[in-house]
Amino acid sequence: MRMTVLASGSRGNCTVLSSSTASVLVDAGISCRETLKRMRTAGEDPHKLKAIVISHEHNDHVAGLQVLARKLQIPVYITEATYQSWRRSTKDAEGKPAKLERREHFQSGRSFAVADITITPFTIPHDATDPCGFTFTAGGIKLGVVTDLGYLPFSVKDQLRRCDGLMIESNHDLEMLRNGPYPWMVKQRVMSRVGHLSNAALAEFFAKDYDGQAAFLVLAHLSEHNNHPELARETAYQALGGRLNLFQSCAIQLAQQDQPLQPLTLG
Repeated sequence: MRMTVLASGSRGNCTVLSSSTASVLVDAGISCRETLKRMRTAGEDPHKLKAIVISHEHNDHVAGLQVLARKLQIPVYITEATYQSWRRSTKDAEGKPAKLERREHFQSGRSFAVADITITPFTIPHDATDPCGFTFTAGGIKLGVVTDLGYLPFSVKDQLRRCDGLMIESNHDLEMLRNGPYPWMVKQRVMSRVGHLSNAALAEFFAKDYDGQAAFLVLAHLSEHNNHPELARETAYQALGGRLNLFQSCAIQLAQQDQPLQPLTLG
């Protein structure tokens, strides 16, 4: 399997998950043109995309969805509640609520398949209608993708066990957020249990609950105002401690907002 992060952050999120035979796009938070451009830059073939999978309806995850779905003519997998929320806030060319002509509704906790990729959605704590994280399994390899969550409940930790690769949020440093430029109401929202995961909260997970199975870790959705890439990386390294030597080829990657990461391949 292969993970290619095209964009990650408050200005747009989009990731390609691929098996040997098919690819799916997780979220569509950047424009259609930019999505296809970044795919080609990273060596990903848009023609191999079999589906778009949506985690939740916030604009940085769906900004390019309407155009992308129409251009690619592939199904969009989305929960019913997320779809209805997206429709209420998105208009078509005539000013009417937008529609997705090819869509499939999934439910949290129920796995579904796209080609040979088994996708398991699970509920995450975030201030959206029906937000989900995902694991993707093909050929015995399991990849996890979870961002936009205020904390890590047991149910989410359990889903992330035995992941061979993991993309997980490391959004903000608490002190930088408290002293940063955001209005206090926004700071409270980010720090809440339905906001975003801090470096410290992720470090606690790595130190206490993480099983150390992943060959690579991607720190994602880093705040441009309330975090620093090397601070996020160093906090994670310190929390992982001596367990780093258990990894065969582990690297901590930092997902970026303005350019794709090099594809991360397992198997």
